Amino acid sequence: MDQQARILKVLQKTSNKEITPSPDESLFVSGALDSFALTDFVTGLEEEFGVTIPDSDLSARKFDTITKVAAYLNAKA
Repeated sequence: MDQQARILKVLQKTSNKEITPSPDESLFVSGALDSFALTDFVTGLEEEFGVTIPDSDLSARKFDTITKVAAYLNAKA
């Protein structure tokens, strides 16, 4: 499973919806995430990818699209 598919899997689990946003679609504008779900999404990403995401990085700008999430995770690797 590629990285974007894994991110999407975490997103679907977090939102409890079978959503498939395009890689550059805003997860917040589309309703897939909100400020409350962001922390659950980040926790899921930490578990799925074995990374630690500091609270200071919890920003809608960094996690707004699947593409941005992938870039962030690549920078953490």
